[in-house]
Amino acid sequence: MTHAHSFHIPVMGIGFTIDSPLKVSQFGIDSVISLVDDILLEKLRKMYSGKYDLPYQEITVNIEDFRAKRITSYLDMIQDLAQEKFENFKNTTTETADGIRSYFNSLPDSSTFKKEFFQLSEHSFNFTEIKDWVKERMPMGSIDVNIMTKVDKDNYIKKEKLSSEFNDAHAALRGFANSKLNSSVVLSAGMNPRLYSYLEQFDDFYPDTDGNIKKKIVLKVSDYRSAMIQGKFLAKKGIWVSEYRIESGLNCGGHAFATDGHLMGPILHQFKENKQELIDTVYDLLISSLQLKERTIPNQPLSLKITAQGGVGTAAEHQFLIDEYNVDSVGWGSAFLLVPEATTVDKGTLDRLVKAKEEDLYLSNISPLGIPFHSLKGNTKDVEKAARISDGKPGSPCPKKFVALNKDFSEKGLCTASRQYQNKKLKQLKSKDLSQTEYDYHFHKITEKSCTCVGLGTSALLAYNLDTKIEGEGVSVCPGPNMAYFSKVSTLDEMMRHIYGETNVMSHPNRPNMFIKELHIYLEYYKEQISEFKMMPTAKRRKQLLSFSSNLMEGIGYYKNLFEAKKDKALPYYNLALQQLKESRTFLSLLTEEVEIPEDNFAS
Repeated sequence: MTHAHSFHIPVMGIGFTIDSPLKVSQFGIDSVISLVDDILLEKLRKMYSGKYDLPYQEITVNIEDFRAKRITSYLDMIQDLAQEKFENFKNTTTETADGIRSYFNSLPDSSTFKKEFFQLSEHSFNFTEIKDWVKERMPMGSIDVNIMTKVDKDNYIKKEKLSSEFNDAHAALRGFANSKLNSSVVLSAGMNPRLYSYLEQFDDFYPDTDGNIKKKIVLKVSDYRSAMIQGKFLAKKGIWVSEYRIESGLNCGGHAFATDGHLMGPILHQFKENKQELIDTVYDLLISSLQLKERTIPNQPLSLKITAQGGVGTAAEHQFLIDEYNVDSVGWGSAFLLVPEATTVDKGTLDRLVKAKEEDLYLSNISPLGIPFHSLKGNTKDVEKAARISDGKPGSPCPKKFVALNKDFSEKGLCTASRQYQNKKLKQLKSKDLSQTEYDYHFHKITEKSCTCVGLGTSALLAYNLDTKIEGEGVSVCPGPNMAYFSKVSTLDEMMRHIYGETNVMSHPNRPNMFIKELHIYLEYYKEQISEFKMMPTAKRRKQLLSFSSNLMEGIGYYKNLFEAKKDKALPYYNLALQQLKESRTFLSLLTEEVEIPEDNFAS
């Protein structure tokens, strides 16, 4: 597979990468669009249609299958505009020898396209021949999309429930499948068997004779076991997973899916050691399924990429992941929030991100999905939420209802951040005979939920001066802890040169190694879990926490061996890492002692 760059820009929030492909794909950079908010996509389609003088006809909620059709129309427009930009970039780049040389100098040495170019230039001195070769072979960045598999709300017309194909995630998948894109859908947030089965209905997800797949599947996973289970499940349906995107459980942006104490380094090592086993096991199931379905059998093995993301911040870490674990690409997320040429962030939020320190970035419980969520203190959506609570009107108006998934009070579902849901929960709470301390605790648990499905998209509307009458102006932003170490707005060229070690846009000399940072976050997470356990200890929970501790201890041992083997290459750097590992081991041992309490203290 020919590629230009060794990094990609993952999905960020709902609106922060909503049009990133239009900004970066001409340079060969892959990026990911969220498909959560079809209302936002439709607003941006209207904006871009006006900007580029394209015909536009609104897709209203009165049109059948409007969500899927909005998504298809937006993606088709982005594809056309990005393709046009790419053709222009190719033409201007190849006009002169200096232009071609400058382009290839911007690529890393690991770029397959760069390697192919140097092989050609060794044997050809004909500028016209080289120019034509570059124009024909130059890769455009992939316009990928993201679907959170569990954000799959049932939909209704009046009081009549529609069939599952009209659920939100199903409609988003259909919107992508019907688009003209030749790219990938990143499926995140866990397994949704019904959605996975729906993939079977679209021809573009199946391989052709040469092993090409027009629309590829990327699974975002946090461990090898999950990758194998999901890969086999899809293969039995004739669907090949083209990429496993390994994301740190806690050292990432957005929603955080903590592992059972398994750290990123050992997980990447397991993928490296077992990649061929994964390919062989899943491929055999795939071929059997394709034969049963009487579908095309590829005449050569299908490609499989392993990529990684979460907390990467330096060129050394980037290259380390490539060299040590043979990953095909490294995801750079939070740092790109400070690159207006690549992402879409309103000025107010951009200023807050620039000033963010370590203590301003925290793992919160504000997500209505009930999953830990990285957040920035003082974001305007939380300020808005606090003002509502202070006025005695907790909860959001919930104008979009994308995460109206809780069915405690309504078959149609309510969002746990909504005013309607919180009013009902608080009414229940008042009816209980609780002490003031208990009441305050549960009041906070109910009202801390924030309207993220609106807040995570509003920044794009503010950035483009679009109407926010429905959404309001509150912005939620979800950078990872790594954001604290990037403190200036950068150009795309500066960030690329930072990634490839040609310059440095960081101003924090004491930033810990990405693996050490993840370990520290896991230790804090473990400490919180122990506090909850001590409030109501059970034998089952004790066993889980001891397993968690054992896995963390195993990870510390793995890193000790890894860093000791590398120590000669950067002695002070690895000496510091080894000292931090030693301290972490001691801290973990002390925490684990708190779990080993007498069994007669356990709840029945």
